[in-house]
Amino acid sequence: MIHKYVNRDRKRSSSLERLFSIMRSPIVTEKSNLRGSDGEYFFEVAMDANKIEIKRAVEKVFSVKVKSVNTCVSYAKVKRFRGRIGHRSGVKKAMVKLIEGRIELDVPASS
Repeated sequence: MIHKYVNRDRKRSSSLERLFSIMRSPIVTEKSNLRGSDGEYFFEVAMDANKIEIKRAVEKVFSVKVKSVNTCVSYAKVKRFRGRIGHRSGVKKAMVKLIEGRIELDVPASS
């Protein structure tokens, strides 16, 4: 019996549109460039995406085999600027480790 509060993503197929909307952008920093040679890549992903969906999206979009997915959520912070209250946007990051293959990220070089 399946519990009514458990979301069964394994049985749900993701549409191609959903897979492309999961991955927002690659995270390109010095650290991510160094880890890229080891087969680890970093992406900013949708907040409601889980590890299974992220794995499916990376495998489908880049045609590679994914070994593991680690996620980290940085929640929005409340900040003040000139007496006004605002907040930073929250972001979910995913570290994707590949079994084999390589992802070519076309990022413009800064001058």
